[in-house]
Amino acid sequence: MVPSAVEAGIIVLFAALVVDRLLGDPQSSLHPVAVLGRFIGFWGKPEVYSLKIQQFLGVIFWLVTVVLFAIPFYYFTLLSPWYLYLIIAPFLLKICFAWRSLEEHTMNVGTALKHGVENGRAQAGMMVSRDTAHLEGEHILSAGYESMTENLTDSIISPLFYYSLSGLAGAAVYRAVNTMDAMLGYRDQRIRLGWCSARMDDIFNFIPARITVFLLLVYFSILGRFSESARVMRRDGHKRPGYNGGIVMAAMAGGIGIRFEKPGVYTIGDGERSLDEAGSDIIRACRFVTIIFAFLSSGTLILLGSLINSTGI
Repeated sequence: MVPSAVEAGIIVLFAALVVDRLLGDPQSSLHPVAVLGRFIGFWGKPEVYSLKIQQFLGVIFWLVTVVLFAIPFYYFTLLSPWYLYLIIAPFLLKICFAWRSLEEHTMNVGTALKHGVENGRAQAGMMVSRDTAHLEGEHILSAGYESMTENLTDSIISPLFYYSLSGLAGAAVYRAVNTMDAMLGYRDQRIRLGWCSARMDDIFNFIPARITVFLLLVYFSILGRFSESARVMRRDGHKRPGYNGGIVMAAMAGGIGIRFEKPGVYTIGDGERSLDEAGSDIIRACRFVTIIFAFLSSGTLILLGSLINSTGI
């Protein structure tokens, strides 16, 4: 029996989550996101271009990168027979999000810290762009768990959100958008060339970030911590630069009862508990949000399928 497009979409979604839990992210220079990163690195060199044309080129290269990365996903969806789609599509969707590896990188920070501050600093430096050379214990853990909390949106919810709306091509477009921001969206010499990348990442993450906050509030209401999470989100959600990451981090900090702190930049949360004590609870909250969102995405696929059938599109 040939599955409908909606049924296939749901099967691929949950199969991709299983693939992620079983395989994580293989470290290979041939991984599509690694290839994408090399392509962005090829054109993302502000010193090569005149200041006058960097913003314009940033827009052009942004469009080219999104299209080139998404095209194979689009044509695979369009041309592959249903049985091949069901086999390969979960692996293609898995390329666009990172769940298990996000947990592993975060837990590695805590493990490294137990073997010495220098080890912890080095491991945290692999996850964040800030200078970790002078961080101490709690600030090292904060860097790791902040990254995990922010990337709950960037690396999991957003790609699954765009998959539920536009299939594999939607997830691929988002992955290209987020990768360009991660490489170019900084207020240094890359600010002009990366301006478009940074702004588009803000736009693409705007709705998913608020879905993430909503699901965190649901989770913390189950635990009896809704008011704490909501209070810290309202109070501290604006402290981190950007439109999206701060509200997610503040909702998590309030619900778990911990403090995220980037020295000299922001402090989010009240610090009722240490990050060493509460780390497993942060991971548990991220798992809840991921799984519940997968079911919500399935509902979205069913709803879109019903709308398409009713309108005859």
